[in-house]
Amino acid sequence: MSPQPAIPRKSLHNELVTLLRDMIIRGELRPGSRIPESRLCDVFGVSRTPLREALKVLSVEGLVCLLPNRGARVVHVTRKEIEEIVPILGMLAALAGEFACANIKADELARIRCMHAQMLEHYRAGDQDSYSEINRAIHDAIFEIARNKALSDTYNMVQTRLRSILFVTPKVPPQWADAVADHEEMMIALEEKDGARFAKVARRHLCHKADAMRIALDTLAVRTDAKHSGTRLAVG
Repeated sequence: MSPQPAIPRKSLHNELVTLLRDMIIRGELRPGSRIPESRLCDVFGVSRTPLREALKVLSVEGLVCLLPNRGARVVHVTRKEIEEIVPILGMLAALAGEFACANIKADELARIRCMHAQMLEHYRAGDQDSYSEINRAIHDAIFEIARNKALSDTYNMVQTRLRSILFVTPKVPPQWADAVADHEEMMIALEEKDGARFAKVARRHLCHKADAMRIALDTLAVRTDAKHSGTRLAVG
């Protein structure tokens, strides 16, 4: 777990929520793992009371599961949830793309073009973490340019449930290449302000992402089985 700065008391609650959420999204607190409350209190320099209040907020967001008298765990996303949530995200992303194509301004297009170029550099370098960060920033920018708060709020609410698995999703070369190709085509659609084309690619892109998340679930399951097997051998 990387060192974290001490939190100013003025904004303690909000800061804790943000820091914990980011740790889950980045994969520092992995899906299904117990939240190490004592350790986090030491890291952040806080008592358990504000930490547990922050965990309650994250449980409402669907990122944390509170365990009666036993602390909390990072939520473990199931395959069924992926099957149910991803099509919804695809439709929301498609609608955001249509709105963005209708609303986008020259400076906004230039900003996304720049982010897209950075993302391609990370892809060519094989830098998965940096790629994921800029990828998320591009999708967030599309929703911002769509200028529809209700749409953005709905998307954020739905996709937050999957964020704990998104960051630990491995970039398998063929699927990673497919995702990059999708982004290239979405960039063309933005350039041409072709909302219908963007919407079609956005739905396909979410299908590719669902495939990657299924692989992530399988990978996590193998790691968990190996860990439990190692524990049994050590005890035996």
